[in-house]
Amino acid sequence: MSALPGIIMSLPFTLHPQILKDSIGIGDLPLSHVRLMNDATYPWLLLMPRRAVASEIIDLDEADRVQLMAEIAQVSQVLKALTGCDKLNVASLGNVVPQLHVHVIARFRGDATWPKPVWGQVPAVAYMEDAASNLISQLRIKLSIS
Repeated sequence: MSALPGIIMSLPFTLHPQILKDSIGIGDLPLSHVRLMNDATYPWLLLMPRRAVASEIIDLDEADRVQLMAEIAQVSQVLKALTGCDKLNVASLGNVVPQLHVHVIARFRGDATWPKPVWGQVPAVAYMEDAASNLISQLRIKLSIS
C-alpha cells in the first residue's frame, strides 16, 4: 500500500469522457479541477482531484484529503454567496463515473426537484452561452482562478 501514493502521483490525470461531455471547465484549484455541470436547472459544480487512479476519497493521501475538504468548503461558500441558495448538496457518488469527483449543488426550495435528489428527476437543460459565461466569470473571480 505504501507504493500506491507514488503510483497515483506519477500517472497522468485525465478527465472521464462523461464528465467532459456533461460539464464546462472553470479552472484549477491547488488540488482539484473545477467544472460547471451544463444543467441550468441547478447551479452545480464538480471538483475532480487531479489524481489519476483515485475513485474514492480514501484513495487520496492524508494531505490530499485535507486539501480536498478545504476546496469543497471554499467552493461551497462561493456557490452559496453567488446564488443565495437555501441548501447545498455535497456528494461523491461515482456509481456511473468511477473517477473521483465531488458534486456541490445549490438547491432552492421550489426548484424543479425539491426536496428530492437531483439525479434522474428531470432532463438537464443546457445553459445559454451568456448565462454560463457569466456564472463561470463570477466563479473564477470568487475562487481566484485565472
